[in-house]
Amino acid sequence: MMKKYILPFLLILMSVVVSFSALSLSISEAKQRGLVGETLTGYLAAVAKDNAEVNALVNSINQAREQKYAEIAQSNQLKTELVAKIAGQKLIDGAKKGEYVLGINGRWTQK
Repeated sequence: MMKKYILPFLLILMSVVVSFSALSLSISEAKQRGLVGETLTGYLAAVAKDNAEVNALVNSINQAREQKYAEIAQSNQLKTELVAKIAGQKLIDGAKKGEYVLGINGRWTQK
């Protein structure tokens, strides 16, 4: 059942990521610099929380993700948390070498 939703879900997710490229610090730049990483919850997190620009980026991205997850959940009669967790696993699996991901142990790991 979930397989038929994967491609549309990934396309929506990519649109969320691309829509933030105009910010002064892009999500890909922040990931490459080790400032942010993906989590199993489906939301971005700051690796170190002492940077206001990074925190603003994380909050902005996560608000957009939450909105998209809710839309996908509603249209597929799922809970938003489930959609977010599915996305989180896909984002972690798709993280590039050198990017940080937050493991189930609560520790940041560099791929």
